[in-house]
Amino acid sequence: MTTALKSIRSLAPLLDRVLVQRIKAESRTAGGIFLPESSVKELNEAKVLAVGPGAFDKDGKRISMGVKEGDKVLIPQYGGSPVKVGEEEYHLFRDSEILAKINE
Repeated sequence: MTTALKSIRSLAPLLDRVLVQRIKAESRTAGGIFLPESSVKELNEAKVLAVGPGAFDKDGKRISMGVKEGDKVLIPQYGGSPVKVGEEEYHLFRDSEILAKINE
């Protein structure tokens, strides 16, 4: 069963889930040459769009999240739960699956 969402803003991650959108790779070089679609690889970088409140530890205390909305992160090549809204694709990952936060 697929659910048609009107907007990605209507999706709120639960517990330790993080909603991200992969950053698209550049389709042309610095010199202005356009690259064919087959040679452009999917990047492992993503932008965090929404973050859940955090999971609970064994004592019932909430564990704070490692990332926040707007962060740029490094995600695994595979995994996560894909969410499609119109033509755009997003992914839900657990906070512990996020590999790194990219500081710019």
